[in-house]
Amino acid sequence: MGAPGESEGARETGVGAAERARAAHEGILRRQSARESAARTYARALPIVPVRARGLTIEGADGRRYLDCLSGAGTLALGHNHPVVLEAVRKVLDSGAPLHVLDLATPVKDAFTTELFRSLPPRFAERARVQFCGPAGTDAVEAAFKLVRAATGRTGMLAFTGAYHGMTAGALEASGGATDVRVARLPYPQDYRCPFGIGGERGAELAARWTESLLDDTKSGVPLPAGMILEPVQGEGGVIPAPDAWTRRMREITEARSIPLIVDEVQTGVGRTGAFWAVEHSGITPDVMVLSKAIGGSLPLAVVVYRDDLDVWEPGAHAGTFRGNQLAMAAGTATLAYVREHGLAERAATVGARMLDRLRSLASEFPCVGDVRGRGLMIGLELVDPEAPPQPTSDAPDLDGPRPEAPRPAAPELAAAVQRECLRRGLIVELGGRRSSVVRLLPPLTISDEQASAVLDRLADAVSAVSATNPGERRPGRDGERGAAGPE
Repeated sequence: MGAPGESEGARETGVGAAERARAAHEGILRRQSARESAARTYARALPIVPVRARGLTIEGADGRRYLDCLSGAGTLALGHNHPVVLEAVRKVLDSGAPLHVLDLATPVKDAFTTELFRSLPPRFAERARVQFCGPAGTDAVEAAFKLVRAATGRTGMLAFTGAYHGMTAGALEASGGATDVRVARLPYPQDYRCPFGIGGERGAELAARWTESLLDDTKSGVPLPAGMILEPVQGEGGVIPAPDAWTRRMREITEARSIPLIVDEVQTGVGRTGAFWAVEHSGITPDVMVLSKAIGGSLPLAVVVYRDDLDVWEPGAHAGTFRGNQLAMAAGTATLAYVREHGLAERAATVGARMLDRLRSLASEFPCVGDVRGRGLMIGLELVDPEAPPQPTSDAPDLDGPRPEAPRPAAPELAAAVQRECLRRGLIVELGGRRSSVVRLLPPLTISDEQASAVLDRLADAVSAVSATNPGERRPGRDGERGAAGPE
């Protein structure tokens, strides 16, 4: 029955509108499936049709509302349609300014560059130059590779297992999914699945020694490279923060051998990890920084910022038709300034720490959650098979104390099930990691405490639902009775 006093016609109108909305939603999805490339990704796991969005919230064509913890894969530092971003874009549109200017100087570009340099680590900004390139992060990676090769006269590159730097040819070669490898691959330290089976400081030290040996051994088969590229937090690799001490060792190793160090801040930049730039956690000064995603304020923009003595390019040595996106620069200026002026990096550190604490308590209840990790508002939960035996680790003594419990095999099917259950509850999350077994959270930096609680409630319910359908994964809850019901 309808509400008291509601007319039959009004009820029919409401039902009819909902049916039309669902039909429109399903029709758009069918046409997308019939027309678009098989390479589409997010659309497969997230069958929604966004029509309106604000902040953390997306509304679909079918009328459903979602909390968006994908945030354009980390692009939306301020969430969807933030007022300062919309105002910045409207101001340019209403001014009559040209929207396409190649690499000519404009007041909009000058304001963006000024705000960008204001945000950079001071020692880096003192001698920095900026190259505007194609509008995607992978274009900036390609430009960075060309830059260090031109500056050093060398060709080889060093990259790390688990890396992701983009989908163009050179960026793919330096990423973890490469098949035709022309880049030397180095171990990236992590505690949960340490490549040496040790974890902790000792595992990171071994990774650093391996790097030194590879570079100094005249029979290693790896000549002195043009550069090293690393992510301060591996995102697609499974949300794995690099230890700060190890990052400093990489800086020392490369500096001592005159190898330019490229830091990929495409996803970690603009406050995401709890510092404006993730390199600031370790205190290093890189030679090159690759920036995209959030610097465009939700619009396409990518740049390479580098030390001035690497600026050996001839005019036109690297270009791009859309390297002068005025709307993106205006939106980016507004975003960078807002994050800086409102302390959103510090806010990300605080809220992220709270979320990690609660998620670790969730992991103590459900054995299918193997590990919880992250930095700031870049958070991941690795799903594992709780019935499989732990994978073997090294028997070597750990000089830094007891090593973490041996990990169980990754469970991508459980991660996918959690993602589906989250979507049913109105929560959008991403998957990543070595076997797509890591549920990733990338909420906007503007997320409120109440919204953070709602996100965690829905995620906990989703994990509980998946665990309930897999009896072998259940264990008693904290009160000994609720079991897989999850936290209240």
